[in-house]
Amino acid sequence: MQVERSQHEGEAREPIAPLRLGPRLKAVRVGLGLTLEEASQRTGLARSTLSKIENEQISPTFQAMQKLAHGLNIDIPQLFAPPKKRQATGRRDVTFAGQGKAHPTGTYEHELLATQLSNKKMMPFKSRVRARAFEDYSDWIRHDGEEFLLVLEGSIQFFSEFYEAITLNEGDSVYYDATMGHMLASVSDADALILWVTAS
Repeated sequence: MQVERSQHEGEAREPIAPLRLGPRLKAVRVGLGLTLEEASQRTGLARSTLSKIENEQISPTFQAMQKLAHGLNIDIPQLFAPPKKRQATGRRDVTFAGQGKAHPTGTYEHELLATQLSNKKMMPFKSRVRARAFEDYSDWIRHDGEEFLLVLEGSIQFFSEFYEAITLNEGDSVYYDATMGHMLASVSDADALILWVTAS
């Protein structure tokens, strides 16, 4: 009796890519900005063990994978998901000196930078600080995101809701949570000039 051949018998099957946990673990670690030593401290796994896993010299036990997930604050399935490839967008915006977009307020004279780009993750701008005292403000300034401030000229007094006021001079900088109330006042003879970068 002749046996019927399966319809798909003999057809070439698409090969299944082998699971490569090592490179994926390394991609997660590097993406978190951790060295092997730092990852070792977080996970409780020896640095040499992590290195061997990343180089696929050993396969991690389930217990080791639990430690990796807990220490790196990820879910175990993320160790099996292929790393996302970053693609350059080619975005660029040049702002020549003095050609930013002016945005004056009662206490600051802002010059917005990189205004041609939309949906930016950062908002850079320079500001001339006109305010001279805490009393020049009606209330704390608060907004979403985090902020970096660099003093370019003069000196300012940096007021914040949960810290003592501090004087910052040319070249000094501060990074802070912008949802915390904050405000600035110039304390130099001329109004201070600062660079502000707000990140969402």
